[in-house]
Amino acid sequence: MMKKTELLAPAGDMETLRTALRFGADAVYIGGPFMQLRASASAFSEESIAQAVKETHSLGKKLYVTVNSFAKNGEIEQIKSYAKRLYDLSVDAVIVSDLGAVCAIKEAASNLEIHISTQANCQNYATALAYYNMGAKRIVTGREMTLEEIAEMRSKIPDDMEIEAFVHGAMCMSYSGRCFLSPYLSGRSGNRGECTQPCRWSYHITEMKRPGEFFQIEETDSGTNILSSRDMNCMDIIDDMTAAGITSFKIEGRMKTPYYVATVVSAYRKRLDGCTDLDALNHELDCISHRPYCTGFYLGELKKYRPDEQVPYISECTFAGVVKGFENGILTVEQRGKFSVGDTLEILSPDIFGKSFKVGEIVNSDGESVQSAPHAQEIVKIPCPFELSSGDILRLPKN
Repeated sequence: MMKKTELLAPAGDMETLRTALRFGADAVYIGGPFMQLRASASAFSEESIAQAVKETHSLGKKLYVTVNSFAKNGEIEQIKSYAKRLYDLSVDAVIVSDLGAVCAIKEAASNLEIHISTQANCQNYATALAYYNMGAKRIVTGREMTLEEIAEMRSKIPDDMEIEAFVHGAMCMSYSGRCFLSPYLSGRSGNRGECTQPCRWSYHITEMKRPGEFFQIEETDSGTNILSSRDMNCMDIIDDMTAAGITSFKIEGRMKTPYYVATVVSAYRKRLDGCTDLDALNHELDCISHRPYCTGFYLGELKKYRPDEQVPYISECTFAGVVKGFENGILTVEQRGKFSVGDTLEILSPDIFGKSFKVGEIVNSDGESVQSAPHAQEIVKIPCPFELSSGDILRLPKN
């Protein structure tokens, strides 16, 4: 019998983790202080992992920790002791890409559940079976797999082995994330948690006999993002992904803001709970900053886009603020982006969908009525016709 689909969200800090849980994630994945691919930006300490486990489990949800860097010789024994500590902290699973790390973890903490990372680029049922026989519980499919290939894998692996696949977010231009462009250009390796994202940089071309003379290959003067892949958006093919046997839908983005995570988790939560208004849900996904969307490899060979079609980033809304309280028709809001009297703010909430209101007054922390809220994280009060809850989000449409 097919398990209930899991919605798996990223978190780079406690605020984002709490946001993901509040907006409907069934599980959250984070990076710890060791062997994770976002080491410089979004690492939880072991103390904060303990707190994250406590809060996640109190809601009947799960917490996974990434241990998905490629290991060096001197790190194998460290992995063993780290795995023991994570097991003692009661994390629900670790996400691992390195084959030696898988063996080390099973040796040190045999009851710690292992999920095989997409960086392991598992593309077929035989590889999945090999990982299963090593003790892995779940495969995160290589991003190059089609839904047809995933369905075949599902039919040839044990029923108790789960399949997880990405459903939304940024995609690496390299094969299953195994890229050497960053260390080549900057000395910092994405496979060690230090990617500088050179595939997102702007480029010109130069002719060998004309050094220093750069030719434009784009429609703007600032260069072209010719190596930058599109972002994934699978809202329209959720039913097909479920039919293929995917039981965990993974959102990319451990370096994303709480606003981004809230928006994406909320949209997919509504879809998985039965909402069929795809236009409205896709509008939600256009309210975050993103590159042009596609469905990756799931439907077959990628469509080839012209470089001048690669618009760097798109967003229909900006993050205006986080609700901190509501009393007698007045919201207490922590400002995250400038908004003014007369602006219409849209509400992002687990309890309210598709509602907005016009800002009639803004009162600052000194009790003064002001025309705008321009200061980051300033606490202001504004009237609102809806009874909102702490943690709800306000956004400002761009037009």
